[in-house]
Amino acid sequence: MMTKEQYIESLRKLNLKVYLMGERIENPVDHPMIRPSMNSVAMTYELAEKEEYKDLMTATSNLTGKTINRFCHLHQSTEDLIKKVKMQRLCGQKTAACFQRCVGMDAFNAIYSTTYEIDQKYGTEYHKRFTEYLKMVQDKDLTVDGAMTDPKGDRSLGPSQQPDPDLYLHIVEVRKDGIVVRGAKAHQTGAVNSHEHLIMPTVAMKEEDKDYAVSFAVPSDAEGVFMIYGRQSCDTRKLEKDADMDLGNSQFGGHEALVVFDDVFVPNERVFMCKEWDFAGMMVERFAGYHRQSYGGCKVGVGDVLIGAAALAADYNGVPKASHIKDKLIEMMHLNETLYACGIACSAEGMKMPAGNYQINLLLANVCKQNVTRMPYEIARLAEDIAGGLMVTMPSQQDLRSPEIGRYVEKYFKGARNTCTENRMRILRLIENLTLGTAAVGYRTESMHGAGSPQAQRIMIARQGNLENKKELAKVIAKIDESKNVINK
Repeated sequence: MMTKEQYIESLRKLNLKVYLMGERIENPVDHPMIRPSMNSVAMTYELAEKEEYKDLMTATSNLTGKTINRFCHLHQSTEDLIKKVKMQRLCGQKTAACFQRCVGMDAFNAIYSTTYEIDQKYGTEYHKRFTEYLKMVQDKDLTVDGAMTDPKGDRSLGPSQQPDPDLYLHIVEVRKDGIVVRGAKAHQTGAVNSHEHLIMPTVAMKEEDKDYAVSFAVPSDAEGVFMIYGRQSCDTRKLEKDADMDLGNSQFGGHEALVVFDDVFVPNERVFMCKEWDFAGMMVERFAGYHRQSYGGCKVGVGDVLIGAAALAADYNGVPKASHIKDKLIEMMHLNETLYACGIACSAEGMKMPAGNYQINLLLANVCKQNVTRMPYEIARLAEDIAGGLMVTMPSQQDLRSPEIGRYVEKYFKGARNTCTENRMRILRLIENLTLGTAAVGYRTESMHGAGSPQAQRIMIARQGNLENKKELAKVIAKIDESKNVINK
């Protein structure tokens, strides 16, 4: 496995093509707007080196027998699925941000089981190819950007119906030695901090969409691949001098990017689906399930930090014993643990797939993510309520440090007795960061749209909920005689 330092140096060796605010970034690793997100990924390597976390952060590969980072693992039991969620909560607690490796891990498990079943039907070699690819990823301990979401264009039209065919990533040429692809993947979490991009289709396909039914992997610096870095609220604070306090979380962060594939060649050994349109939906559904499970861990870990920050704000405001404050903190913890309970439940109810790896309970995973689209918003609202209006009206760190006016900031923004004004301002900035600033991308807004919109989960809940079976249960209890319905008709 790589160390934190080795991971950082490995990114320096990549010839990444990254654009930020209209300019190409020559050194993404040390760019002040990007570096905090890279630090979050680096934490997944650092924790794996610590003895007290090895049970959660590492696993034994079923492919090689070697000890690997759990973010590169194929789940071999329900215990593995549970440890995944616990690991994600730990990483969220340590970074208070998105640590970006979950998408790749979830893609590994979805593609592994789907390629096995494609091969069973069509006699292809996708599963063997993918297994060899994953061995390489595990041996090198790579960070992989699992890429599913296409720009989609006109949402009322399918992939092959779009006026611009590139709005869904697609195959433009099939050669003897590989394929050529064109298009883009949007909202790609941690793309700039990844060694590889692992591509999946974004929706279930029809036969006329077969050119869009494609899965493959390419290095992040492959010819024809470039990334356009996404903006975040308050992101330019990272460029300001003496703004450490104003950032709220100066060490860690997350990011998303648009990843463009401009006629990229992919050799056959890295192609895992090529026009098998009837399996696109299976891959999408399985990946979505794994990723919706993930939110029962990562968002809970960040929630732990936000709850702690709100409790400190109450202390610094001098109201920790107020009954309504205590009740709000209890409600925040209740909501956060409910999310965690769903993540654990869908893991404990997992099942072994034909390929041998384990998949979560899809219904409970979608229930988990449906709750995540709501409860973090209430947790954030309560945190803002406890923090007070100063959270969004405070002057800057430069004002606090100013020889001329600093003493006034120190005097008038002091809170409870024996409380340092700077500490009070720092904790309020952290709450601002988590609810409104750059970290809100990885907590509040991502809770809504990450791993699919709320409606996507409701569709899956309807599909997986087995409503007809529930009707039969009610009929038995109520002694319903269906033959009477026929007679009355």
